[in-house]
Amino acid sequence: MRARWLVTGGSGFIGSNLVRRLLAGDPACEVWNLDALTYAGSGGNLDDLGGEPRYRFLRADVCDLAGFPPGDARLGGAPFDAVFHLAAESHVDRSTVEAVDFVRTNVLGTQAVVDWVRAGGARRLVHCSTDEVYGSLGPRGRFRETTPLDPRSPYAASKAASDLLVLAAAHTHGIDAVVTRCSNNYGPFQFPEKLIPLMLTNALDGEPLPLYGDGRQVRDWLFVGDHCEGLIAACGRGRAGEVYNFGGSAERENLAVVRAVLAALRKPESLIRFVEDRPGHDRRYAMDASKARRVLGWRPRRRFERGLRETVAWYLAREEWWRRIRSSGGFRAYYDRMYGRRIREGRAEAPA
Repeated sequence: MRARWLVTGGSGFIGSNLVRRLLAGDPACEVWNLDALTYAGSGGNLDDLGGEPRYRFLRADVCDLAGFPPGDARLGGAPFDAVFHLAAESHVDRSTVEAVDFVRTNVLGTQAVVDWVRAGGARRLVHCSTDEVYGSLGPRGRFRETTPLDPRSPYAASKAASDLLVLAAAHTHGIDAVVTRCSNNYGPFQFPEKLIPLMLTNALDGEPLPLYGDGRQVRDWLFVGDHCEGLIAACGRGRAGEVYNFGGSAERENLAVVRAVLAALRKPESLIRFVEDRPGHDRRYAMDASKARRVLGWRPRRRFERGLRETVAWYLAREEWWRRIRSSGGFRAYYDRMYGRRIREGRAEAPA
């Protein structure tokens, strides 16, 4: 019998990459994508799969998953081998001004997935989370799966809550669930509000590159394809009720990342504008992924330099994709609200 997978949020950045990986990895599998097609999933990331008989799309809000009981014909009439739960509001900046959307999708949506799995909708739940639930690090150390949760933004708090709901259901109800936490992803199909695609597309348009604070915040960068391999490994070999960290072993200051993007595009660093920092901006994240290496046999395959080259090449080749998003009224309104004043008041030199 062919394997059946459900990906919530499968039209988004990580979700669309995961759908493609699942289809490529098993020529007999069937992959379903449940997505509400909110702004971040509206880029047509999977339009080319319209003629693929193994791919199915269902437009629905993850919070309404309880309305699709096991055996429902709208989801193929049979339980799934696993659900990869990726549907989420994920942009920290947006969470500082629209927190209620994050609570609804990330907390209530996750509980809906848990209840659906308990009812027999899927045999296993792979819940995708973030390193931001751990809080902020000093100049040394790395987050481990046993690091106490200390979320610092509405986004991180909503994801921490969702993690705990999944782990509580595994303990209390015995559902077969694993939680994964990843560092900053980058790669094809990333919505151009995140750091790398925002800076890349601004540079291509000759617009200023808004960099928060002094640009010295440190993140661990993970290519999205490597992350997808980790999610698949966690589904196949993860232990129920356990947490697995995925990191790229590629710590970089934001300023260094932006400079690398400009160098790849042969654009001048004079485009950088240091702007007012966002509220509660965490200073450093870094992941200890040794548990995933040991238990899952997973490791990141792309060094940051290679992954960035591939990412830049993809955006150069897919100009129509990102330009359609950037030209939309919703994106421009958001960009002006978040960065317009900051850019006007920004400066070319980093603050002392």
